[in-house]
Amino acid sequence: MRKKILGVPVDKVDFKTALNKIEELIKNGKSHQIATVNPEFIIAAQKNEKFKRVLNNSSLNTPDGRGIIWAMKFLHGIKLKERVTGIDLFWALCKLSEDRGYRIFMLGGRPGVVKEAAERVEMIHPRAKICYIYPGSIKETKKIRRLINHTHPNILFVAWGSPKQEIWIRKNLKKIRSSLVAIGVGGTFDFVAGTRARAPKWMQRIGLEWLYRLIQEPRRFGRIWIAVVKFPIAVIKSKIIKKFKR
Repeated sequence: MRKKILGVPVDKVDFKTALNKIEELIKNGKSHQIATVNPEFIIAAQKNEKFKRVLNNSSLNTPDGRGIIWAMKFLHGIKLKERVTGIDLFWALCKLSEDRGYRIFMLGGRPGVVKEAAERVEMIHPRAKICYIYPGSIKETKKIRRLINHTHPNILFVAWGSPKQEIWIRKNLKKIRSSLVAIGVGGTFDFVAGTRARAPKWMQRIGLEWLYRLIQEPRRFGRIWIAVVKFPIAVIKSKIIKKFKR
């Protein structure tokens, strides 16, 4: 079941349900796009119509962020059990690759980081099938499509940051001959490689991961302001407007 937050659909899934859904999509022989929707996505989509169309046409939009969980309850009375984040899905799908033999293509990330991330995966999940890694840019799209078509991955992780990665996936999915599931994972390769640290579990549990990231990277203030202040205000305003329109 999907419900919209400021015009962007979010699926009512917990982590296990999302993972099962992704495996179903891998098995059905078609190409699919998965998005991990956070408050920044939704605010960005208000001004970027192309991005909004992408999110409205994806096969699965997971709730990535405490703000999304709050908004689903506030707007629709839907109580979601947990966040379903890009990095957690990344690790779960690497484990699935190890168990089922699914082939993984890792695209993007800063120079050297994707290689370190792949090595980390192979250390933790030695039987995971990483068929190719490539840190390339959008300027190399034709080459990237050739590499994907040649290596036949089942799972494509794209780490270029949003909305660039989501728009690229949507534009190129039909031009890729391999049937696969493509997921934009932003800075996940940095976390996997250990070049950036994730917040402690207790901070994640109580919704303070944003504070940890602000302390670690003060330059992220603008993005955190969107998630913590601008997004809730926009959601509350949308509910008030809807109420008065009745």
